[in-house]
Amino acid sequence: MTTQTLLRHSPRLRLWATLGIPLAIAALLLIFEPTRLDFAISDLFYLPGEGFVARHNAFFEDWFHDRVKQAVILVGVLAIGGLLLSFANRRWASWRLPFGYMVLAMGLSTAIVPPLKTLTGVHCPWDLTRYGGGETYSPLLGDRAPTLKAGRCWPGGHASSGFTFFALHFLLRDRRPRLAKVALVGAFALGSTLSLARMMQGAHFLSHNVWTALFDWLICLGFYALMLYHPAPKRRVAPPLGDQAASSSP
Repeated sequence: MTTQTLLRHSPRLRLWATLGIPLAIAALLLIFEPTRLDFAISDLFYLPGEGFVARHNAFFEDWFHDRVKQAVILVGVLAIGGLLLSFANRRWASWRLPFGYMVLAMGLSTAIVPPLKTLTGVHCPWDLTRYGGGETYSPLLGDRAPTLKAGRCWPGGHASSGFTFFALHFLLRDRRPRLAKVALVGAFALGSTLSLARMMQGAHFLSHNVWTALFDWLICLGFYALMLYHPAPKRRVAPPLGDQAASSSP
């Protein structure tokens, strides 16, 4: 039996795979920090003497920075409203758990970013001397170079506005599998687009946004496992025909 076939016929194994793969990626990022790749990609968007190509672009600031964040806040407010309505109106009671899941998963996916930024103190690309700033680059797990102002760029904040919709994928996972796949692709595409936009502005390295995707995925998966996942009951296997006949004889 191939691995793909095994995963298809084992929901519990699929669930563990959705946990194991992100954890493996996180471990690789910690062991082999992708500094060269981060710089190579950011170099593509930097023009010496001018800065990052989209640093002061009004369209990027308006749509990829502000409008998307406002849309995510709106979805969160609607989820909170639905949750409150489920307590006030019995006809909405069956929606209490789904709305509660969305509120918790999306809320924590976005709320976890600011404290992590403060804790790590990682600078943005535009802060670094390599890109016209005044700060010295420090790896994620390395000692921070002396600075008058700590960075606030790890993990990526605006990428979480897209990756937080992983919650919608898990919400639909057991009810509407095909639609869940669409939600997964949509969340990944939106998060990746926002990640690319902020990289073009010099606000984040690629690895910053990859970490955001991993955090959001694990948060949404964790709440799914706690609140929505119900393992299928084990089917009773009938004994062989010969055993049935033997057991029925006096």
